[in-house]
Amino acid sequence: MELGNTREVMYVQNIYNQILKKRNANAKYRATLIPGDGIGPEVVGSTIQAIEATGVYFDWDIKNAGTSVIPVYNTPLPDDLIASIQKTKLALKGPVTTPKEEGFRSVNVGLRQEFDLYSNLRPAKLFDGVKSRYGLVDLVVVRENTEDLYIGVEFAAGSQEANDLISKTKKIKEGSSISLKSLSYPACERIVRFAFDYAKENDRRKVTVVTKSNIVKNEKMFLDAFKNVSEDYKDIKKGSALIDALCMDLVMDPGKYDVLVLPNLYGDIVSDLCAGLVGGLGYAPSLNIGKDTIIAEAVHGSFPEGAGRNIANPIGMMLSGSLMLGRMGEKKAAKCLEDAVIEVLREENLVNEEGFTDTLKITDVIISKINKFNR
Repeated sequence: MELGNTREVMYVQNIYNQILKKRNANAKYRATLIPGDGIGPEVVGSTIQAIEATGVYFDWDIKNAGTSVIPVYNTPLPDDLIASIQKTKLALKGPVTTPKEEGFRSVNVGLRQEFDLYSNLRPAKLFDGVKSRYGLVDLVVVRENTEDLYIGVEFAAGSQEANDLISKTKKIKEGSSISLKSLSYPACERIVRFAFDYAKENDRRKVTVVTKSNIVKNEKMFLDAFKNVSEDYKDIKKGSALIDALCMDLVMDPGKYDVLVLPNLYGDIVSDLCAGLVGGLGYAPSLNIGKDTIIAEAVHGSFPEGAGRNIANPIGMMLSGSLMLGRMGEKKAAKCLEDAVIEVLREENLVNEEGFTDTLKITDVIISKINKFNR
């Protein structure tokens, strides 16, 4: 069985073939395309059509990850996918399902660690036409993406490593399972600097560091890095918040904050909270950024129950594509795609209260808007 024969890849390959038939120019960029599974191929298919409509053409190298490729490679993260991204340095990735069985690592975490994608950029902006409890919400979560509890150094209860730590520390209860939380100063410093650079480049007014450093003492390193780096950005306001107080504040008055920079675990949790403020995960984009590699992905999961039913909301994936274009320097195309999404959400009632839509219809309407802007 070849990877190209999987249902998910064939779905996106067929869409890409149709794009190639209509294209009247050569591709400007080569990138890796990861359809994912569940609703992934549908939202990815919508997104590559919308990107194509902006006039920025890609030569997509279609590879896949997740549960659908395990029968082929015995892993959800195949070597040929890694090799493709090593060459292209750029990927658009649909949501993937990580198997629950032991022995398989998360595809998302694996990719972030493999390519040192240290910054996870997750804007949360409320658009007109999207139902929410709030009025104006315009937040940016900058999540450190490589350290913290996500390093995956864990010891099962009863293991020799766990027993040794229990014996050495005298503070851990017998029979405990243990996960290690590590932070390094260079990683803290670079993510904080990324947050300030992003704020400066995008005319954001304030950066707030979020920790639980009053209790979790190794997080003082994150706070120290913030204090040191912030000295280089005199024109940007600075703030500090404890993670628990921040969550309360975001629910009560999200307008108090602008750019948030957080360690990995808190960033993961808070970004989903922020998505809830702006209509849900279906509207939440994400960009993973390293020194020389970018992977754009939607925040939402693969939702296997919705696969093939034409109900998936592609907005989060499309906005991720817009972020990718902007990071590549294709500012005009990025704005065109985002503006088309914004106008469709404002003018059309195509997403129901449960977050479902007619995937094909909303895709066509957004592409029509892009074509209108490009005339």
